[in-house]
Amino acid sequence: MLSSIVKFSKSLSIKILVGIIILPFVFWGMGDIFSGGNQNIIAKIDSEKVSTRDFAEYLNRLNLNDQQIKDLKKTDLIQKILSEYIGRRIINLEMEDLGIVLSDSSLKDIIVNDKTFFKDKKFSRTEYEKFLIQSGVTAPMFEDNIAEQEKRRQLLTFLSRGTSIPDFLVQNAFNEENQVKDIRYIDLNEIFEKKQIKKDEINKIYNENKDLFTQEFKSISFSELTPEKLTGLQEFDKNFFNKVELIENDILDGKNILDIAKLNNLKLIKTGEIDKDKKDVLGQKNQLINNELFKKIFKKNEINSPELFEFENKYFIAQISSVNKIAQNPNDKSVVSAITGQIKFKSIIDNNMSIGKKISEGNFKKKDFEDYAKKNNSTIKYKKIKGLEDEGPFNKNIIKRIFKLDDNEINLISDSQLKQNYLIQIEKTEFLELDKKSKDFDKYRSVAKLNLSNSIYFAYDARINKKYKIDINNKAVNRLKNSF
Repeated sequence: MLSSIVKFSKSLSIKILVGIIILPFVFWGMGDIFSGGNQNIIAKIDSEKVSTRDFAEYLNRLNLNDQQIKDLKKTDLIQKILSEYIGRRIINLEMEDLGIVLSDSSLKDIIVNDKTFFKDKKFSRTEYEKFLIQSGVTAPMFEDNIAEQEKRRQLLTFLSRGTSIPDFLVQNAFNEENQVKDIRYIDLNEIFEKKQIKKDEINKIYNENKDLFTQEFKSISFSELTPEKLTGLQEFDKNFFNKVELIENDILDGKNILDIAKLNNLKLIKTGEIDKDKKDVLGQKNQLINNELFKKIFKKNEINSPELFEFENKYFIAQISSVNKIAQNPNDKSVVSAITGQIKFKSIIDNNMSIGKKISEGNFKKKDFEDYAKKNNSTIKYKKIKGLEDEGPFNKNIIKRIFKLDDNEINLISDSQLKQNYLIQIEKTEFLELDKKSKDFDKYRSVAKLNLSNSIYFAYDARINKKYKIDINNKAVNRLKNSF
């Protein structure tokens, strides 16, 4: 529970009702109904006003990183956060209408019974306070989050209370994972792998996209900051850290790395031009630079802009001294492999879209299935699938989708990365009977109850999206965006 609360307080993907009921509100198409004034109101939920100040405080509590803060000004990120914030406010209104409250004593019971704060098998105030300090939250903020989570849990319980699960829904949940299906299928990947890519085709793509086929080499200058170098001692004492701080100030003041090295008697090490794998143009791996430092500095793009790096109690000053982009040879194995992969991937997409369109239009029947195999010199294979755990060419996700198909239905099924692609024809389906006395009955009753509850939650979600009128002050939104 505590980890979800910490994530809840910091994450941008704030999910209404513990991630089940989501309340996104669409901003495009809404006119700016606020005409002049109202600078302090960023939105209205029916007649309730949402102040810009409250929303700004909410933004601060999210602990956005530097990149996210930059994105606030140039993307629609702030609109998305506002949408989720409004969703939270609406859920609070719903809980008020339903009279859902959490007493102080109930809140206390939740906290003192959480094992995160136990020491010697009982609640420890010291452990609780230590947690707050480490998490960077105040007790009121943390306890408000717990109360909000608990009230939402109560709302979920209220919505699904009294739900009775009929046996046929339990059987349906069981059927989703337990069937015997006789199928015929064509492994499309076997066809795709046979596709021969002509050299002319590779050269054409290379010549049209030369800018994409370059290898970046960077020269790095660096020096490790050790107590021995900066103070003449072995200890990481106050004097050493004062020196490091002075170097950091010099960097902020715009001094170059050569001057900083000279002022502090540091010897700069230069790597020469190396690529992302630490290899030079001859393919020799550079051994001069620490792997961790290399990972941190190589991704930088600024030239002659020194930075201070610290990790594993080691301190470095380093910079990119030069960047050189070299065109890759069109016959290079990595280039040929990349282009070949792109061509094959496009071929898979085009092929799948073509077949998918015919299937959706009802123009891919059993004869088309057989003609397709013959045309592509492919074998139609047979398989009897016995449940979700069946061993064979298909993973669980593919089998789940096969189980949704009806007898005599033909469909194309692929995984999310298009690494597995199959044309499937269902010949016969046998459904197994779930014994009410079996140990699996309670398991699938729970699955059926969750499915039904989710349907209720989404229906409720749709209802309250229609219930409330949302007005956005776009001028206040833009003003807030421009303040970052």
